[in-house]
Amino acid sequence: QVQLVESGGGLVQAGGSLRLSCAASERTFTIMGWFRQAPGKEREFVAAINWNIHSTYYADSAKGRFTISRDNAKNTVYLQMNSLKPEDTADYYCAAADSIVTFRSQRARYWGQGTQVTVSS
Repeated sequence: QVQLVESGGGLVQAGGSLRLSCAASERTFTIMGWFRQAPGKEREFVAAINWNIHSTYYADSAKGRFTISRDNAKNTVYLQMNSLKPEDTADYYCAAADSIVTFRSQRARYWGQGTQVTVSS
């Protein structure tokens, strides 16, 4: 069973930055990335990356502010979040899937436990 372990969440002021990390115990999937769920809202796609080709995918809310990257040797994906806004406050979940279609439809095979991000105004 693949395990995904997130880290890097915390409290930051608006305009600040955070970097989330997600380490996979093994890599048996193609797509890895992030979702988030704010209090009282549905979980939403944030960003994803393809392990085999250099393709990245972003939600409109993340474009221009967030950057997803990977370290193949460490089986780790990073989400660099800049220019954070209070509306970015949410629990961020790492996930892994076999295709971007499956991933974006939230049918990922593996999920992490989540890490909390709080952006104060």
